[in-house]
Amino acid sequence: MSEPNELDNYLDNHYIHRSNWLRAAVLGANDGILSTASIAIGVAAASEIREPVVLATLAGLVAGALSMAAGEYVSVSSQTDVEKADIKREKEELEEMPNLELKRLAQIYEERGLKKETALTVAKELTAHDALGAHIRDELGINDISAANPLQAAMASGAAFTIGGILPFLVTLFLPLENMEYYLYGFAIFFLVLLGAMAAKAGGSSILNAVARVTFWGTIAMGLTALVGHFFGVSVA
Repeated sequence: MSEPNELDNYLDNHYIHRSNWLRAAVLGANDGILSTASIAIGVAAASEIREPVVLATLAGLVAGALSMAAGEYVSVSSQTDVEKADIKREKEELEEMPNLELKRLAQIYEERGLKKETALTVAKELTAHDALGAHIRDELGINDISAANPLQAAMASGAAFTIGGILPFLVTLFLPLENMEYYLYGFAIFFLVLLGAMAAKAGGSSILNAVARVTFWGTIAMGLTALVGHFFGVSVA
């Protein structure tokens, strides 16, 4: 009785099973930290009072979270539409030309390394068990891991952006206005490093590479935004 449970637990440990929610969460949180901090830095570089910095950061946080959720929903919904159209087409082809579809399935298995006779046997058995499922998985490449979920992706991205964006927003509320740009940059990089390390840990990748990546690109983004604030922003007072 324990063997199936042990096998299920073993399969669940693979990092690829986390790819969908991890991608959306990391993208949302990273964008929340970076874009909100960049807005705050740009305004702080051109302002001598706190209110414009706080309001601009809050506006960027709300708009960014909604935009991220909506964009993710539309994007993933488009992917879902394509998947549904392909599945519908595959179902029609199975009804109209089952023999050709059987040969195509056998060819796929043969290309993956099975002998011709073995590939045909496997194709026949899988077709008898679940023809559409076999073609969806092996011909179209759609499975439970890669299948798109628009609502899940939208909620994960929006929530992650909000959590990430709140961090630099708190900096604009409570830290001294003098040298605010440097406080924002320092804390944003700190938050990004933590996020990169946690994402790398959850995904089983190199923590050092993840930290270096977010630090490099975060510095460029916030540095350019600060330059824009200095060069184009008339002192807001």
